[in-house]
Amino acid sequence: MQRFTRTTVGPKSTRCFTTSKNEIRRSYLYVPSSSDKLLEKSLTVKSDIIIYDLEDSVSPSPADKEDARDRLRTFLKVCCLDLPHAERVAIRLNDISTPFFQQDIQHILQSPSVRTLILPKIHSAQDLHYVSRHIHQISQNHPRETPLRIVPSIESARALWNLGAIAGWQSEHGALQGAVSGLLFAAEDYCADTSIIRTRSRQELLYTRSQIAIAAKAFGLEAIDMVCIHYKDLEYLKDECEDGRRLGFSGKATIHPAQVETIQNTFVPTAEEILRAAKILHGMQVAHASQKGAIGLDGEMIDAPMIKQAAKIVEIAKEAGIEIPQIN
Repeated sequence: MQRFTRTTVGPKSTRCFTTSKNEIRRSYLYVPSSSDKLLEKSLTVKSDIIIYDLEDSVSPSPADKEDARDRLRTFLKVCCLDLPHAERVAIRLNDISTPFFQQDIQHILQSPSVRTLILPKIHSAQDLHYVSRHIHQISQNHPRETPLRIVPSIESARALWNLGAIAGWQSEHGALQGAVSGLLFAAEDYCADTSIIRTRSRQELLYTRSQIAIAAKAFGLEAIDMVCIHYKDLEYLKDECEDGRRLGFSGKATIHPAQVETIQNTFVPTAEEILRAAKILHGMQVAHASQKGAIGLDGEMIDAPMIKQAAKIVEIAKEAGIEIPQIN
């Protein structure tokens, strides 16, 4: 058996993915691939990312898994001209311990529309090496021209324990064969694995969510928060989104199209934050012109770290198409 050695990247190292000025990833909507109706409906949904799902939303019977895979393959081929931009298309495969994984990845990667794979139940960097070997084998007959984004789903105590190695993983075959672009938290699977009792307060998940968000930021990745299972309660969803954004998450997974707008409207800076950021950047520009390194604003001392925060707020707002107020 061939032996593979693990290589990692350091925190904040350069990744092969960049976010363009008109690309923002806030909402990640799961769409069951077992339903032609829902596949068709996905063409009109405004979610930033559409995750076509072959895993949990499909019955575990082999016949149903095969049927969903075939439906998705046909959909991706027939509707290729109507699909969202390839950067918005993701596929959640069945996990590597199942008998369905190899067929999933073999068939799905033949579609040029697939740029992102959501990988459930990734417990270690070794799991990612296993996936990468399959991607490399497939690429011998179906060469890739663009890097393949990989988003490991954090669903177990082992995954949390190995979080740094997962976030810093690099394919031994190069970025075209897969590179981690984000971390996704799957809270229900995680609670099942750890015997944590999930409540509406979310307090029991604070440590885990914080660790995932921090690891993602350390390695320059997207941090994708858990699904809000109370899909009809939009007020609770908004509260959960605000909580996730405060923790450092950049977006959120969702199971229902009705949640998309709330997620997208919440994972952006507020009007107050944007106004304050614009004032900080303007004030510092004036201060620097006068050879000053800090200014006062609304009773607070503003210096370099707060300038960095303000610049990030303005950048995200621009990516979301929000107008930045002019300060004179």
